[in-house]
Amino acid sequence: MRLDKYLKVTRLIKRRTVANEACDAGRVFVNDKEAKASVNVKPGDIIAIKFGNKEVKVKVLDVKETVKKEEAESLYELIP
Repeated sequence: MRLDKYLKVTRLIKRRTVANEACDAGRVFVNDKEAKASVNVKPGDIIAIKFGNKEVKVKVLDVKETVKKEEAESLYELIP
């Protein structure tokens, strides 16, 4: 699944266009490499997103096309 779509499905970023812009601005990393929106995400990948002075790191546990809001957090695990 594309990185921008994964960020939207998991609700880490609310809209796909915003996810695209974050990738274009160089604020999203997959496995410690700057990632474009078209990068394929698979279970086991580590995604880091920079929001201003805060950074969120997650490990991809599962990839699904659609998921309910309540189940979205089951697709990833936060890394402190």
